[in-house]
Amino acid sequence: MTDPASSAGATPHRIVVVGGGAGGLELATRLGDSLGRRGQAKVTLVDRARSHLWKPLLHEVAAGSLDVDDHELDYLAQAHWHHFTYRYGELIGLDRAAKIVRLGPTFDEDGRQVTPGRDEPYDTLVIAIGSTTNDFGTPGVRDHAIPLETTDQARRFNRRLLNACIRAQTQAEPIRPGQLHVAIIGAGATGTELAAELHRATRQLVAYGMDRIDPERDLRLTLIEAAPRILPALPERLSEAATKLLEGLGVAVLAGTRVSAVTAEGVQLADGRFLESELVVWSAGVKGPPVLAELDGLELARMQQLAVLPTLQTTRDPDIFAIGDCAACPGPGPGGFLPPRAQAAHQQASHVLRQIRRKLRGDALQPFAYRDFGSLVSLGHYSTVGSLMGVLVGKSLMVEGYFARLMYRSLYKMHQRALHGVPKTALASVGRLLSRRTEPRVKLH
Repeated sequence: MTDPASSAGATPHRIVVVGGGAGGLELATRLGDSLGRRGQAKVTLVDRARSHLWKPLLHEVAAGSLDVDDHELDYLAQAHWHHFTYRYGELIGLDRAAKIVRLGPTFDEDGRQVTPGRDEPYDTLVIAIGSTTNDFGTPGVRDHAIPLETTDQARRFNRRLLNACIRAQTQAEPIRPGQLHVAIIGAGATGTELAAELHRATRQLVAYGMDRIDPERDLRLTLIEAAPRILPALPERLSEAATKLLEGLGVAVLAGTRVSAVTAEGVQLADGRFLESELVVWSAGVKGPPVLAELDGLELARMQQLAVLPTLQTTRDPDIFAIGDCAACPGPGPGGFLPPRAQAAHQQASHVLRQIRRKLRGDALQPFAYRDFGSLVSLGHYSTVGSLMGVLVGKSLMVEGYFARLMYRSLYKMHQRALHGVPKTALASVGRLLSRRTEPRVKLH
């Protein structure tokens, strides 16, 4: 069938992707390189931020071991290079009958308006706005704990960590108990990776002249998990290996422990214990952003995510797709849903790209089939653990150490390759490798 968008004089099909995370940005880039470049569609990416950072890197930003400026990608530049349009704004509503996405006004740090509220028309809409922190109603979390869902939150934690160390170094009185303690609530991938990264980064930070701080005496990291073991999504053997490594570093691992409240002074546990902590990180769960309940009657599933069909179309509107953490995508098991992983968003972006092409040709859409390639968890420079599913031997293969670390790094390279292509990814990697030899190994400002 002839593509209607390719007919002479026809208006290009309007595709709007809301959310520039791993899945949304990859999809907009590939749509722009194919349909946008040939004039078969007008591709628009909407995001409330101006730059993109791969979310699995946030724990390194928080620890100060990764410079955001070296890894952030400007949406305007990416749009210019890859034949799509970028719109700065935040999704606040939807008019499905008129096919309009409603964007709220944006403001700078001084409260001045940058962009007005406006409407963005679409023919096909893809919602990929990710997730937000789920505090499960725990008292004090919003006021006293820092989540790690955005680059700004990771930067905020790092600033507070630096300030805490500088304060301890320069104060007249001795360092008080708990002053340099960090509590991490939630021992999934993010929390566990942050604990290992912080152990190394804080010691490097102290080595830059902060001689009043004794890392072994004054710095304390506590990892708290309500489940019986950390990394509950990984096989038990790998969970045990990670626990052993962290405890060997001096990290206090409290599995099977629930948090009842977070205060300005620390963490109150359900068993009555109180952990004095200068900094508290909450990484215990995610849910769909509140705006999903305001999208003109689109159906919500568990954890406030958008309900989708096997094709990844929303259940109440075939012209709207949802991918990534904001979508309740059925998993391979009975009654299960896909976990919030970068590999799921990557595969969903590839699937929706193919389905939009089929839609423009008038072909029937196909169901999404998820392939689980396993999970990898980086424990900083100390180790990496994980399981690879069906890669070499047709079943789960447990990996640890240097090989696992190479596999972990390759996931980021795959994301970069999807955005930039092989030559630019290779050049950028070499450039970062060279620049790191002339810079501090931890962020000092």
